[in-house]
This record gives sequence, C-alpha cells and structure tokens, in this order.
Amino acid sequence: MKHGTTLAIYRGETPFEEKTYDVNLHLFLPKDSGKGWKPTFPMSLGNMTVGIVTEVGDDVERFKVGDRVYGYLPVRETHTVSEDEIKNASPELSDEEIVCIDPAAVALMAVREGHVRLGDKVAIFGLGAIGLMAVQMAKLSGATLIIGVDPIEMRRSLAKAYGADVLIDPTVCDSGLEVRKATDLKGVDVSIESSGSHRALHHAIRGTSYGGTIVPVSWYHGEPAGLNLGEEWHFNRQVMVSGARVESEPYREHPRWDRDRIYETVIKLFEEERITVDGLLHPIVKLEEAAEAFRKIDERPWETIKLAIRYG
Repeated sequence: MKHGTTLAIYRGETPFEEKTYDVNLHLFLPKDSGKGWKPTFPMSLGNMTVGIVTEVGDDVERFKVGDRVYGYLPVRETHTVSEDEIKNASPELSDEEIVCIDPAAVALMAVREGHVRLGDKVAIFGLGAIGLMAVQMAKLSGATLIIGVDPIEMRRSLAKAYGADVLIDPTVCDSGLEVRKATDLKGVDVSIESSGSHRALHHAIRGTSYGGTIVPVSWYHGEPAGLNLGEEWHFNRQVMVSGARVESEPYREHPRWDRDRIYETVIKLFEEERITVDGLLHPIVKLEEAAEAFRKIDERPWETIKLAIRYG
C-alpha cells in the first residue's frame, strides 16, 4: 500500500480533482480536455503483490506453474495477467522484502538525486517506508550524520535502529532549527523530504545549509500551508531537485541509469543484506481485515508504518 498517494486520491486532495495530466505535453490541463491520467475513487487498492503461479496459458513462455512471482498489482487473492506484468522473484528475497522494492526504489532515486556523498550530513523528513529506506541508503552512501524527522514515535524508533543518529519530533519543536543545532548551526548538506507535508518541506529548507540540496520526494497536494519561499529559500542559494519519481523517464543520468537499473540495484542491495525491512511492514493483516486497516491509515496514522496484507 502506498499510503501517501492512495490517501491523497481517496481524500480528493490531488490535482486530478480539477485537472488531468497530459503525458505528451508533461502538463496539467483542464479536466474537460479529454486527455490524460485521472486516478479517482472507486479504484483498486494496493501497490505490489507477490505470489505463486497456479495456471498458465498456452502461449506463456517465461513462467510455469509453481513459480514465485511479483508485480505492481492491487489487493486481491488471485490475478489473471499478461506475462509482461510480472517478474520472477529472487529466491533470496523474502515476501516482505519484495513488497518493499517500490519504496526502496524511490529512496534510491532520492539519495542519488541528492548526490549524498561520503562525509555528508543528511536530514530525512518523513519516516514512512520511503524515508526509512532512505535512512539506510544515506548510511550506505557514507553520510556521517543522519537526522530523522517525524511526529510518529514508532517510526522514529525504527529509524534509530536503521542508523539515524538524531531523531526529532516536529510537533514539539522548531524542526528546522533543531536540525541546525545538530550541525553546529550550519545545516545539513542534503535534506530529503518524504512526508508530503508543505510545512515539512519548509523546515527541510530551513535545516539545509547555505548552498545545500533539498530533494522533495513526495506528491504534494492542496494549498501550501506552512511553506514560505520568501524566507530561507530566497536567501540561502540552495538547490531543490525534482526527479525522485521512478516513472518519470528519462533520468538525468540517462542512458547509464534507467528504471531497470534502479530495480536491479534495489534487489541486489536486498540480496546482499545491505538494507532491511525488519519492522517496516506494520501492520500486517489478513485480507478480511483490510478495510479496517485502510481506515486506520487515514484515521490513526500513528499506529502504522506500511500496511501489508497476507493471503491465506
């Protein structure tokens, strides 16, 4: 389940309520233009599924009954799909790791787009699945100080286990200032903002050093409450990098890096046990409990990190 994306569509907070995105022009246009992608409810929920092949058609060449496979598929007990929609699952990856390939891929994009380097100080605002994977990847990239910012205690605790050095609750302090205090008032080299909060983006800017880099990962919605680009952003000559969205191709490093290489890298990191999902999938529920679990994400987010549904 992609909490931020799905909830925004469910709540009617996305630009698609009034506009549509034209993939050829790369622009949002009036909704009555008749073009573009328009995700609205009711819609299938879920992000990635892993399971076992039970039947194959006569023309299927890449899979056989009994194969363990995965793909970007919604929540349901059975799927009938083209063989192009699924991939063979690495035997070295657990089911839990496979369903976290997606947030890990976005986190990898964010760390790469931010050019996190050996010796850098990094702040990560928003410690959901993407932010928690970014904590680990920033550590792997050689960051010597990692600061995690999130209002949910469960997520901050897991970030600490994953390697974060300083944890900040933004509901009880000026988080941008606290990031500065943790860096001798200089600010971090790179901030990654993955919460989807405009206010968090504002504090990511505030906590980033003069000339530093901010990488907004989230899909922001609605009026930008709490974000003031006339303050630190205007004075501190920072760089804000768009592009952590995996689907937005070609990448800046094309042709050396493309979507296939991103996913291959994530899978290799899992296979080599350089990143982990221990504790990240919470809650894990049965299919019959899914409706209540979805409501919990909306109404009691402090009890969740990333929802997973187990069949059978």
